[in-house]
Parts: sequence; C-alpha cells; structure tokens
Amino acid sequence: MRQLLVQVPSGKGKEVVAQARRLDGINLARFEAEGPEGGLDVVMVHLSNRHVQSFVDQVSEMEDAHLSFFPQGVLALKPPPEEAPEQVEDVELRSPLEIFLSGVQSVGSWRGFLGYAVAGGVVVWIGLFTGTVYLLVAAMLIAPFAGPAMNVALATAAGDGRLLRQSLLRYGAALVVTVAAALGLSLLLGPEEATAQMVARSQVSAVSVLLPLAAGFAGALHLVQSERDSLVSGAAVGVLVAASLAPPAGLMGMALALGRWDMMGGAAYVLALQLVGINLSGAAVFRLAGLTDDSVRFQRGSKKIFPLGLAFTAVLLAALLTFQFTDPLRLERASLDQRVTTEIGRAFDEIEQVTLVEALARFPRTDIPGQNTILSNVIVQRAPDAGLSDEALQTQVQRQVQQRIREQYPFLTPLVNVTVLAAPE
Repeated sequence: MRQLLVQVPSGKGKEVVAQARRLDGINLARFEAEGPEGGLDVVMVHLSNRHVQSFVDQVSEMEDAHLSFFPQGVLALKPPPEEAPEQVEDVELRSPLEIFLSGVQSVGSWRGFLGYAVAGGVVVWIGLFTGTVYLLVAAMLIAPFAGPAMNVALATAAGDGRLLRQSLLRYGAALVVTVAAALGLSLLLGPEEATAQMVARSQVSAVSVLLPLAAGFAGALHLVQSERDSLVSGAAVGVLVAASLAPPAGLMGMALALGRWDMMGGAAYVLALQLVGINLSGAAVFRLAGLTDDSVRFQRGSKKIFPLGLAFTAVLLAALLTFQFTDPLRLERASLDQRVTTEIGRAFDEIEQVTLVEALARFPRTDIPGQNTILSNVIVQRAPDAGLSDEALQTQVQRQVQQRIREQYPFLTPLVNVTVLAAPE
C-alpha cells in the first residue's frame, strides 16, 4: 500500500477522490488549503501498488496538479477490526513508476560516490595484502559498484539512454578510482610478490558466469518487490552484486604495480563478465515486472534501446564465454585445479599397496618460464602387507599421478609431492 498526496486547484479535489475510489483507494481525505497562488484542494490517497501507475497517469493529465509520492509502505486500516490482517497483506510488486524513480534517485553526488570508491580500494588492498577474508567482504559493502551496475539494467529495460550513459560513466569512474587507490598503496607499501589471496582472487572458474546472472536476478527482484515482501536486506543483495567486483578491481591495481599481466587479464575479464551478466538477467526481471519504455510518463524512454541493448549484451556475453573456454589455462584455473584433483583420485584405481588419504592440486604463485606448473600434494597410507619401501611407494605413486595428469592435460607440467604414512601398529 502506498500513500500519495495530490494538490489541485480548488474544486477539483472531488474528481481526484473519484479517480482514487475507482482504483479501490481507501482512507481517502480531502481538505482545503491555501497555496502561493490561491486556494487548493489537498487529497490524501492510499492505493495498492498495482494501481499507483494508473492513478499517477490520470492525475498527470489534470491541469496544475502537484503530486507527492511516498515510496515507503503504509498500513492503511479500516473497519471492521477483525479484517486488519487481510488488509495489511502487501505482497504485490512495486509499480514501474516507483522502480524507475528509485533508480534515478540513487544517482547521488560524485563526491560521496568517489569517496566510497577510494575507501573500497583501500580496504580491498588491505584484505589482499594481509590475506584477511572478512576485509574483502567489507570492501564489497563499501565499494559503490552495485548501484551503477543495477542502474544499467534498469536503464536498459526502461529504454532510458540518459540513465544508461550516467550509469556506465559512474561504473567506469568507480572502477578507475578503486584501481588507482590499490595501485598507489602497492607502489608505496608493497607487496613485492603476489600474495596467496591475490592468486586465489585472480583465478577464474568455469561457472563464474552464474554469479553475475544470479546477482542481477536477485538485485532486480529486490528492487521490484515491496519492502515487506522481501526477507533479504538491501545490504545483503548489494554484497551479492558486488561480490566479484571489488576484489578484482583492487587486484588490477596491485597486479599493475607488480607487472603481473596475467592477473590483470583475469581481473579485467571478471569485471566485464559481471557487468554483462548483471545487465542481462536484471533487465529481463525489470521487463517482466512491467518496466518498459512507455510505462513511465517522462518521455525519456526509447523503444530501440531495450532490444538493441539486450542483443548487444547477449552477444558480448557469448563472446566472453567463448574467449574463456578457448583459453582454459588462463581463465578456468579455479575449475582446472579441481579437475586435476579428481584425476589424481582416479589414478589410484591402478595403484596397489597404498590408499589415497588426501589429494590437493593448485597453481603456484609464480610461473616458471617454459612450463605451466601445477602443484599436487598427495598423502597416501601404505597397506599393512605392502612389500615395497616408503621410498619405492613414493616413486611409484608420483610416477603414476604425473602420468595420469599428463594424459588428461598435456599442456600442464605436474609437480607431485607424495607423503607415505602408515597406520599405528
């Protein structure tokens, strides 16, 4: 339920009340007031979300009508009291007008926006430098990427070219400022080598595209639902949207200071993938919620922007995924090490006298020239009746694991460390 306050010239208040009644408005009130240009009729209206758009369209056609819209939900009650629980059930989607205005209103001042971008860059640098995971989460809360990313989807659905340009500009500005903050701190304070957290953040998974698609869907769903119909807070949705935006932006600055172009490439790919995926799923949700180029009466929508924008986004997403899967060594490392770990387990189907206890494969921090190194740490338990020594078992397992990895992934150079343990007697 939404509350609206309408000011019209004296005598036209009854017409506004009649329009509100036709749209099932409740708790209506009309009273006379004095305005700067004479007498006014002031009408207070409480409407269901689904009727707000129609009411605003009708009132906008009246001459000299002024409208105050309260986007917060209200609980409008009327007799009999025992029907109060049914009267406050407000589980309808927000009106397209409210969704659009909330996006436009979120475009705040540049000073605060860039200030948050600097703070986000500092916090993400500390998290990557010290390996503190909760600081990376804090950077996701601070970095102002979620707003522009969702506004791009909003502008695409509504066909608003002006909002689309503003959102892309703010997204790019936040990215540049965050990268610059991390770069400056890296040049002043280090590190001299890539940290373990930097390596972890630079690795892209084969399923990375699912995160921006889910983030765009959840972000748009949160914006179209009424506030009492959502069990998820706006901060939580913002963290989801920025989950893969703040760390890669800080990583780009740190990798630039170290001259690690491989890390920069992975971070840039993730940032592009996030914006494209969020725009694709978010714009689809907004469109299904009724937000179109002609759903708001501001003459800013263009019918060409949505189909062209959605087609361009889909083509760009397909190009990014094609590029990713044609270079798995660089853009699928987070999935590739899991596949190698699986192959290590399968290699023990052909190895006797030992039992696999644990296996872990990962890519190292530094690259060895001329080879694509993957480290494998394998722990095995010797069988009670094993006839070979620990050294012989270690050599056998090492050879078999290396052979298995090279057969499945010939472009990798496996370095295998085998530890042979025995159960207590």
